[in-house]
Amino acid sequence: MNVNSRIAEHAINPLFLERWSPRAYASIEISQGELFEILEAARWAPSAYNAQPWHFVYSRRGANGWEKLLGLLNEFNQSWARRASALIFVLSKTSLLPPGAAEEVPSYTHSFDAGAAWGALALQAAHSGWQAHGMAGIDYERARTELGVPENYRVEAAVAIGRIGDKTQLPEPLQQREAPSHRKALSEIISEGHFASA
Repeated sequence: MNVNSRIAEHAINPLFLERWSPRAYASIEISQGELFEILEAARWAPSAYNAQPWHFVYSRRGANGWEKLLGLLNEFNQSWARRASALIFVLSKTSLLPPGAAEEVPSYTHSFDAGAAWGALALQAAHSGWQAHGMAGIDYERARTELGVPENYRVEAAVAIGRIGDKTQLPEPLQQREAPSHRKALSEIISEGHFASA
């Protein structure tokens, strides 16, 4: 049964409508090759000065590090992400070496650039028959310590990847929300020439 009722206002690739953030996963394994295909797409994201500030700390279901990464999520996210096939923590380097420079300088767009990589990752996951769900509900300080994150990196978010499973495994309130979400109208998020709220 197709639960995706999304409709674009303008012609776009259907993949953008097919990508969503489920919580009901099928508790299956993902091969390293399949996961690396998803991460490879992230590698090709655009970034300021081509600095590529993103770094991904991952674990596949049942592999070394799985319980540690799962334990860094808040209790709510752990309750459903434990059925995912892989967990990824997205980091971004807060400094960069501009072309021709001798020393690194602060990077104003490190989070923006890491977001581009996350977007590519999520689209590739959907293209490959998986889905990716980004999460802000993590213990950032513990993540920094337990993952050994250097000072000049920021912990941005975590991502669960898996195949869609039976939504009845979720609590009733989440079952009702387990469908692709809609978006604001384009007119609400754009303005020509200067900022104007809709």
